[in-house]
Amino acid sequence: MGRSRLVSAPNSDPFGRRSALSISGMSPMTESREEAIKRLNESASSLETRTAQQEHAHLAAQKVTSEAYKIIADLIGGVLVGLGLGFLADRFLGTTPWGIICGILLGFALSIYMARRTANRLMAQAKAAGIEAKPIPFEEADEDEDR
Repeated sequence: MGRSRLVSAPNSDPFGRRSALSISGMSPMTESREEAIKRLNESASSLETRTAQQEHAHLAAQKVTSEAYKIIADLIGGVLVGLGLGFLADRFLGTTPWGIICGILLGFALSIYMARRTANRLMAQAKAAGIEAKPIPFEEADEDEDR
């Protein structure tokens, strides 16, 4: 006994309903196997491209965040190292407030230098990658803060 199949056109329902094939985005039965494989391969390659772009954006955001944390660590670390060295100088030399004061000031200067060096390196990397940084005038920055 042979099986008979009823294959109807996608939108040929007598009640005006759309068939499940046309709703789900599947191809109708008239599509050949090679055409279906080609269409699926195109869909898979476009999905891979979108996934790769999202992953690249995520990695770039992680790199920017890590560089920002490095600058913050440079700023805090320099002051703390200066404070520690000033405290040790006060302890062993007996120059009670002046060691801590000079240590904090030198640590602050060192931390500013290290943060500026990191920022210059990041700007050089961006320039080499073809990304041009546009400075924000102080007037526009003040207006943004007021909002």
